Amino acid sequence: MSFYESLIARSSGERQQMLDIPLIQRALRGDVSLVEYQAFLGQAYHHVKHTVPLLMACGARLPGHLDWLRAALAHYIAEEIGHEEWILDDLAASGGDPDAVRRSSPAPATEVMVAYAYDQIQRRNPVGFLGMVYVLEGTSVSLAHHAAGAIGSSLDLPPAAFHYLQSHGSVDQEHIRFLEDLLNRLDNTQDQASVLHAAAMFFRLYGDIFRTLTSSGINA
Repeated sequence: MSFYESLIARSSGERQQMLDIPLIQRALRGDVSLVEYQAFLGQAYHHVKHTVPLLMACGARLPGHLDWLRAALAHYIAEEIGHEEWILDDLAASGGDPDAVRRSSPAPATEVMVAYAYDQIQRRNPVGFLGMVYVLEGTSVSLAHHAAGAIGSSLDLPPAAFHYLQSHGSVDQEHIRFLEDLLNRLDNTQDQASVLHAAAMFFRLYGDIFRTLTSSGINA
C-alpha cells in the first residue's frame, strides 16, 4: 500500500464524520438557504486568502531532506493566486456584499483552523501542511461540483455565483493526482506521521466551520 492509499484508509473515519455533518448533507441535496451559502462563501474567503501565504511559509521552513518539495509548492502557489477574489465575485453574483466580507473578521472556527495551519508549519513539522491540502482539495473534488449544481437549482442563482465551487470541482482533480505523487515520495516515517495527524485534525477543524454555519449565518 502506498502512503497516499494509507492516508485515505487511516483518515476515513474523520472524513466520514465531516461528510455526515447535516449542513453538508443538505448542501448535496440543494437544501440550503441563500444566507447559508453566502455565509459559507464568507468563511471560504477568510481561509482561502491564507492559502498562498501558508504555501510560502511551508516552503521556507522545509528541512534539507525535503528540498525537492519546494518546486512543487511553487507550482501550487501559481495555481492558487487570486482564488479568494473568485469567492468575492461569487458572493456579489449571489446578491451579497463582497466589501463587507473583506472587512469582516473570520468566525472562530475559521480562525482556529487557519491558526492551526500556521502552527503546524512554524512549530511542528511544515510538511504536515500537506494534510490540510489533502483535506481541502479532496473535499472539493468529492463535493464541490455536486453541491454547486444542487444549490444553484434550488436557489435559482446564476452560474456566475459558483465559480469557486465549480472550478475546484474540476481543477482539484488534477491537484489531487499531483498531491498523490508528492505524498508517495515521502519516505520519512516522521514526515508521514505528521501528514496523517494533520489530516485528521483538519477534517475536524474544517468540519467545525460547517457545524457553526446556521440558518442565520455564523453561530459563534
